[in-house]
Amino acid sequence: MHIIIVGCGKVGSTLAEQLQEEDTDLTLIDTDADVINNLTEDIDAMGIVGNGASINTLMEAGVKTADIMIAVTASDELNLLCCLIAQKTGHCQTIARVRNPLYSKEIGFIQERLGLSMIINPELATAREISRLLRFPAAIKIDPFSKGRVELLKFKVLPEFELDGMSVSQITDKYRCDVLFCAIESKTTLSIPGGDHLVHNGDFISIIATPKNTALFFKKIGLKTHQVKNTLIIGGGTISYYLAKALSDLKISVKIIDKNKERCEELSEMLPNATIICGDGTDRALLMEEGLSTVESFVTLTNMDEENIFLSLSAKNMTQAKLIAKVNRLPYKDVIDELDIGSVIYPKYITSDSILRYVRAMQNTIGSNVETLYHVLDNQAEALEFIIRDNSPVVGIPLSKLNLKNNLLVCCLTREGTVRIPRGQDSIQIGDNVIIVTTHKGLRDIRDILA
Repeated sequence: MHIIIVGCGKVGSTLAEQLQEEDTDLTLIDTDADVINNLTEDIDAMGIVGNGASINTLMEAGVKTADIMIAVTASDELNLLCCLIAQKTGHCQTIARVRNPLYSKEIGFIQERLGLSMIINPELATAREISRLLRFPAAIKIDPFSKGRVELLKFKVLPEFELDGMSVSQITDKYRCDVLFCAIESKTTLSIPGGDHLVHNGDFISIIATPKNTALFFKKIGLKTHQVKNTLIIGGGTISYYLAKALSDLKISVKIIDKNKERCEELSEMLPNATIICGDGTDRALLMEEGLSTVESFVTLTNMDEENIFLSLSAKNMTQAKLIAKVNRLPYKDVIDELDIGSVIYPKYITSDSILRYVRAMQNTIGSNVETLYHVLDNQAEALEFIIRDNSPVVGIPLSKLNLKNNLLVCCLTREGTVRIPRGQDSIQIGDNVIIVTTHKGLRDIRDILA
């Protein structure tokens, strides 16, 4: 499969790194020669210095025979123009990044009239992920499947849960909740656990279940499940706007602090239900004055990763609030995870997962489609949702009799709207949505789960 990426900034470079593992031929286009040279040193891809909206540049990149073109430059209008020219010149699928809130209500119209395969808004997707966490603050990460019917949630085992030293099967027997333990991360290991796997304080556990069953399980182990009543957001960028709008719809009280007076005035007009404060979000006295010690959630969304991390670290000692920090740069992810500052959101991963899902769906055989894809467990595993569209070697056979790959778990079956955590006697049927968690990368079809 030949894929062209126009724009090699943060999102474009992350995409290129992910897609090179997908058995694809990559061509990268950017106006900055240094960016292209640096990327092509590390990634097996052809680089072209030029304007992605130029027909000559796209022809040089091979747009006539390309399968997908992805435009992720800093300009929404340029991205749309690149896709339009690519469609007129070749026959490829087109994906555009469109970020401006002005276009958010017109996305469906734009996509249909321009014939785009997909429009991606990283800021809106990031805001939605944060709002999910504020609805269920006990979780560190939440990934939805089957249109929200099923969720993969990650949480930390604390001493007050009294789970230390218990096996997975003992926990599920004791609490009798229909949840599945799909992954356990300790300081030294990552496991897709069996029933005899022991849980310890400090472990990070990922479970999959319906939202109702997850809430019931958390309630039984003593973890609060109610949504937050209020939030304090530092930084007044596009993500903050989308987040405040979503939280206002949920009746969550929102305060935003930003030091740019002009931006504060804009936000005041666009967000009449939010409180906008012009000030320095790193000023401890201001934070305390605005209620940091009593607020239920604290979200840092400035343009500086260091500031977001520092603010979350400082807040740990001053508040019991749910902490969420946005981080753009990935090289220091391991160090950041060690800091234990609550939920850390990486917008680039959200974007790349959306596009990878689409690429996998195009590469699949006729038997099934990749409907949802998330990189989970610090990018060491994937959680995928397949729709079973046709007969295949996995259909109609009890799961206990399938020769499944190691480190792979069939987590959930959704059939005719009903969600089921499968047991050994259950089987996959045509029409099912099947959720898989595995450390094997690159599954494109449901038959790939077989050893």
